[in-house]
Amino acid sequence: MKSIINKISFFTVLCSLLLASCKKDFQEINTDPNNTPVALPQQLMAPALVSTLTYNMIRNRNFNNELMQVTVDISDADGKVFRYDYRSNWADYLYNGLYSELSNFKDMYKVASEELNQNDSYKGISLICQSWIYSILTDAYGDVPYTESNRGRDDQIFEPKFDNQRDIYLDIFKQLDSANVLLSHNKGIVASGDPVFGGNISRWRKFGNSLYLRLLLRVSGKAEATAAASAKIKDIVETNAADYPIMTSNDESAILRWTGAGPYVSPYLSVREQDFRGVAISSYFIDNLVIWNDPRIDISQGNNGINRWAIATYQGAFSGVPSGYTPGTVPTKKSYFYSTSSTSTLMTEPLTGMIMNYAELKFILAEAAAKGWISSSAETYYNDGILNSIKLWLPNWSVPIATYIAAADIAWNNAATLDEKMEKIHLQKYYALFLTDMQQWFEYRRTGHPVLPMGPGLKNNGVMPARLTYPVYVQSTNPTNYQAAVAAQGPDVISTQVWWQKP
Repeated sequence: MKSIINKISFFTVLCSLLLASCKKDFQEINTDPNNTPVALPQQLMAPALVSTLTYNMIRNRNFNNELMQVTVDISDADGKVFRYDYRSNWADYLYNGLYSELSNFKDMYKVASEELNQNDSYKGISLICQSWIYSILTDAYGDVPYTESNRGRDDQIFEPKFDNQRDIYLDIFKQLDSANVLLSHNKGIVASGDPVFGGNISRWRKFGNSLYLRLLLRVSGKAEATAAASAKIKDIVETNAADYPIMTSNDESAILRWTGAGPYVSPYLSVREQDFRGVAISSYFIDNLVIWNDPRIDISQGNNGINRWAIATYQGAFSGVPSGYTPGTVPTKKSYFYSTSSTSTLMTEPLTGMIMNYAELKFILAEAAAKGWISSSAETYYNDGILNSIKLWLPNWSVPIATYIAAADIAWNNAATLDEKMEKIHLQKYYALFLTDMQQWFEYRRTGHPVLPMGPGLKNNGVMPARLTYPVYVQSTNPTNYQAAVAAQGPDVISTQVWWQKP
């Protein structure tokens, strides 16, 4: 017995010594000397951008394009987006995905603020990316978590309040102003970790200010915001242009160009080829391009016998399907987007990683000029928008823009009414926004342009849906704040307008 007790005592002493030894220098011993224990900004940036574009591109393809008559998913089944009929589960994908990426961009800002990793450029880029994502969320859903979002880990806020859209926009504008100042310090970043601009800080700054103009225009139709928004647009474009550089060429467009190498593989390659070509091109989308003799659908301008936008012909011609057709009269699918692993199509196209392009900026400026908010020529901006929308896809296109515009019969008319000018601008902008998340839908809801043909088979009383509903799980996981949001904004249905849509 005594022997057993002695053995236990010895074992206890030995364990105490070992534990003391383990505690001593534990952190030093268990820290990898070759790698940082915390992700650096350059390590967070690229994966967050790739993932954000993935969510945007998938919803662009199967949601925006269906609502905005780019494509028609031919079927008489219920729940078809092109009929303005979609179920609540459509809400989850974008909501969950974009909020998850916000955590990464917020972490990027936090790490770039620490003394060891202090870098104003990463902070500025983070604020721009957060503003970009929050703007998509609020434009899609309306009032959403903002000031308390993504604070569960650090602050144990697991049921965030929903901020009203007006306040969200006001704070986004503050963040973009801050980003502009931070990026003016021009601190270098790791080029290999920046798949959008390759480490070019000047281009990030120009994108941030161009995004600022997009979002100012978005709220400008709201009566209480018109004066302030139009004044700030003038401030950025004219009064203090030197302090607010904006994009000046297609090369400065914010596009994550898919290379096909490493993580930069287009999300469209995750779509089955038969599904990619399974939806028809809408007659509205293709008919305008045919009438204009648009070079983006000219086979001679493409490669391997496929036009630049990879749209297939039907019986030797481009032909689409009318969106919103009468149920029970299922039309034949005609033109569609090619999908083939042996030829360059939109599935492998580098330019599909669209965030904001230069042509969009030109059309923003055309609208501001048409409304008298800036003094430059609306016609010049309009013509430049058309030119750069085409040359983004066909850099070597050499037809004089005046010749193309005259032949297409889309010339600017200074004597036209403002509504007629808006239709001209937004019809061209519609094509410039091709593949850009859900901006076509957002702009249509803001302006009512371009005027889309409304088929007899539409639901929702034939009115374009105003929003996505909140994910169903939010009702059970955040019930108090969900109910407060619904009480403030209106019923959680697709017809409830968001703040900037209301007069």
